[in-house]
Amino acid sequence: MTAEPLKTLFHPFACGAVDLPAPTARVLFVGAPGSFRHPKDFPPAIDCVQGFRPDFLALQRAGFSVSPVPEGSGYDLALVLAGRHRGLNEMRVAEALERTVPGGLVVVAGARADGIGGLATRVSGVLPVEDRLPKYHGTAFWLRRPVDVAGIVAALRAGNERKTIDGRFVAAPGMFSHEAIDAGSRLLVRSLPADLAGSVADFCAGWGYLAAEVARRCPAVARIDLYEADYESLEAAKANLADFAAARFFWQDLANEPVPDRYDAIVMNPPFHRGRAAEPGIGRDMIRSAAAALRRGGRLFMVANRELPYEATLGDLFADWRETGREGGFKTFAATR
Repeated sequence: MTAEPLKTLFHPFACGAVDLPAPTARVLFVGAPGSFRHPKDFPPAIDCVQGFRPDFLALQRAGFSVSPVPEGSGYDLALVLAGRHRGLNEMRVAEALERTVPGGLVVVAGARADGIGGLATRVSGVLPVEDRLPKYHGTAFWLRRPVDVAGIVAALRAGNERKTIDGRFVAAPGMFSHEAIDAGSRLLVRSLPADLAGSVADFCAGWGYLAAEVARRCPAVARIDLYEADYESLEAAKANLADFAAARFFWQDLANEPVPDRYDAIVMNPPFHRGRAAEPGIGRDMIRSAAAALRRGGRLFMVANRELPYEATLGDLFADWRETGREGGFKTFAATR
């Protein structure tokens, strides 16, 4: 996320369109980015909500009180930074309304390119919006929490709950591939050998599809550990692997937090962007993390978009590697440490 949506969010306070909160006010910030720093003239009590592990850790280092999911109630002001996922944005507004005091102010902002106009229209259909203010290629809008908010919250959450995928899995808006199993992950599963055994890890596990397929197809696997940076995705993965008692779950930033164990095999479908542009460096970081976490002779199985240049990194870090398949826009690799 660029800095502009954050500037848009605080512009109504900076220009006087919205009064600054009182020094004793309690403030909730849902979707706070890791780059957030305490605004001038704001009260000291700002509780941040951030489920993406790298941003969560950055907020902690900056001295904020931060949790991966909203907690508590009785906030005087709630701030919501909207992103690209419509359903997730609606859920965030619902959380903000539910946790503010009656009459409390909720300020929402996001980029025009991410659909903030549609979110404002959607919210105004269930609750009057006091005003809107465009700035920095985005829009901020604000509203007050009524005394009875239950029906409004239910309307915003409707259709955005966890849904069943392929008759076996659950996922929710905002998670990677939350409406259907990703084609690249399916391709990787088809390329996996049946002899996987011992300790296996799923890096960038999402809501757990790869790990669940490894558990189902490879009876010699004694344990599978899931590592995922998105908190809610990992919670869904716990539900999706509830029948596999030997699964463990780690909410972790693989690029910056060391993996404590060593594995016989690792499977992964690494992300390749945080914004709109491809960032191959993210995948390279995941390959480095996987190489460090494998035992000697351990194997990595991964899928990537066809145009992403990971071959040199695999060659540098592994004793042997090969491409195992191509289909559509994807390619799969197997590498041995």
